[in-house]
Amino acid sequence: MNSVGIDAVAIHAGKLRLDLAETFAPAMDEAPEKYTKGLGLHASSFPDVDEDIVTMGANAAHRLLDRKGLEPDDIGRIDVATESAFDNSKPVSTYIAGCLEQVYEGDFHHANKGERKFACISGTQSLDDAYNWIRAGRHRGRAALVIATDTALYARGDAGEATQGAGAVAMLVTEDPSLVELSPEQGFGSADETDFLKPNQQFPSVDGKRSVQVYLARMREALEDYESVAEPTHPDQFRYIPFHTPFPGMVRKAAMLGYRHMIRDSSIEDDLAPEIGRQPRIEAFDDEEQFMDAVRDYMDDLKETEAYREWYEGAIEPTLDIARHVGNWYTGSVHVARASALKRALEDDVDMTNEKLLVGSYGSGAQAEIHTETVREGWAEEIGALDIDDQLAARYDISFEEYEQVHDVHNHDKETDFEAFTTPDAEFVLSGRGPMDERVYEYVE
Repeated sequence: MNSVGIDAVAIHAGKLRLDLAETFAPAMDEAPEKYTKGLGLHASSFPDVDEDIVTMGANAAHRLLDRKGLEPDDIGRIDVATESAFDNSKPVSTYIAGCLEQVYEGDFHHANKGERKFACISGTQSLDDAYNWIRAGRHRGRAALVIATDTALYARGDAGEATQGAGAVAMLVTEDPSLVELSPEQGFGSADETDFLKPNQQFPSVDGKRSVQVYLARMREALEDYESVAEPTHPDQFRYIPFHTPFPGMVRKAAMLGYRHMIRDSSIEDDLAPEIGRQPRIEAFDDEEQFMDAVRDYMDDLKETEAYREWYEGAIEPTLDIARHVGNWYTGSVHVARASALKRALEDDVDMTNEKLLVGSYGSGAQAEIHTETVREGWAEEIGALDIDDQLAARYDISFEEYEQVHDVHNHDKETDFEAFTTPDAEFVLSGRGPMDERVYEYVE
């Protein structure tokens, strides 16, 4: 069996832009630094009035298939990962397939279609499903199309409102991929949690402080589980470490936890010992509270070391370049982080061939997954084909009043009648409702 992984990727960002520092912060009577420095976000992407998770996913997929010269018969399965679904029965993948059939001569009638749900981790779970389908030899030489698409909206006034975002990532999964090869080894950390959930409601209920704690705990478990089936991890093994990125500020916490774990009992810990001491070991303390206090003190010191700062700037910071300007994409966030890192490498003329990525995915509820990816020799051509910079530059900047209108448009409990802010250009749009109140889509030249 040849290697299996991501052959190509395409991204579609929501066509509207909300500036957090200049537009959102003043309306909230907050300092801009709360968002730009605290959360690490500068802007959010939003879907226009005629956009939703189907159009964003279909537009990303169409761009990907066209660029690769593929037809419907080349695709054996379409997996859509989302936590923004609007139907409890009909999967988003069928809507997206229907859109694509408007622009191709063939159809996807013989492609297996499904929809994955496990908060933000379901994009990676869909990759896993496609990987296993190919490894099992059930693909008949065809590729899998994996689409992560979400509109991450929060209720007005919610603490998560500033982290909102909307967009889709389409990934082609094949044998002998051009972009990255997925490792067969995986690590998981999973538990029954209620840190973030939507019990028959559109907008999430979130325990923000607990959500951060659960995110870090599951990531730690997943890393330990990965090492139990692979090998001990070390900072020098990985050129980049893309994490699930609800907002860059949370990644800073995950990065510190991962770095501390990876340097334990290593030469890096030895070299840092004269400066900040060795990591606390629980057996040296009378109770867990004392131990945790010592761990927090150690991490505060570790964060200020030159070794950590250099590692963070090299391995983590490049993964956040896109996220800072689009917000949270839920199921697509970690896949945006991967693309962001490789895009930075291409811009900096770094040869990534055969370099390793350590990928940390997470979904509330809760589960984390850790796996590694090996960058393939065709990576530069694939990443060079991304047009995300052009998309972001072309977004329409909305005022706060327009933001309120757009939020109402995408609130399922409200009826609105606003015109789109942008003009469709060779893309799929939401054009109305059918006789069973189903959403209807069309391709606009």
